[in-house]
Amino acid sequence: MGKVVMYSSVSVDGFVADENDQPGPLFDWLSSGDVPLDESGEVKVSQTSYDYTRPYWDQIGATIVGRHVFDMTDGWDGKPPGGIDHVVVVTHRPEPEGWEPEAPFHFVDGVEAAVAKAQELAGDRMVEVAAGDVGGQVLAAGLIDEVRMDVVPVVFGSGKRYFGSVHAQHLLEDPDVVIQGNRVLHLRYRVRR
Repeated sequence: MGKVVMYSSVSVDGFVADENDQPGPLFDWLSSGDVPLDESGEVKVSQTSYDYTRPYWDQIGATIVGRHVFDMTDGWDGKPPGGIDHVVVVTHRPEPEGWEPEAPFHFVDGVEAAVAKAQELAGDRMVEVAAGDVGGQVLAAGLIDEVRMDVVPVVFGSGKRYFGSVHAQHLLEDPDVVIQGNRVLHLRYRVRR
């Protein structure tokens, strides 16, 4: 099975959205360069960010998100973002009325079930877990292998925390990747076991 990785762009003070649940400038780095990161050509980053991000994206077999993110994005119109094969949605509610059953989205109740389903779908590829409340729950359950952050030079002061409502201490190894891109610092930590 592939690694389980918690990921998001994050403010310097540790937020993935502001107090109005908006990302503000957190994704500005995705338009700060001249190298297309995907086939759309709309997402352009520096060569340094491309060399780090594109191989990571290519390893992802499934992504886990919470129902809140799913609802905010309107389920990406049934097409997983960034060319990801499957999205596992952690929710206590049924899939939306009229949802296309063939869309590669899977609705499960609880983070342990979400990780199990995502690992089944991803095979030996990586499982990405969106940071925030669901990511924090997966970390608290001891199921995260690695934490990746794209740290953006902005301070929100308040908002939605990268690690959600995790209250216990979790040790990470020293960062094994520190890469400076345009308007972003890419960091990668292994979770200490």
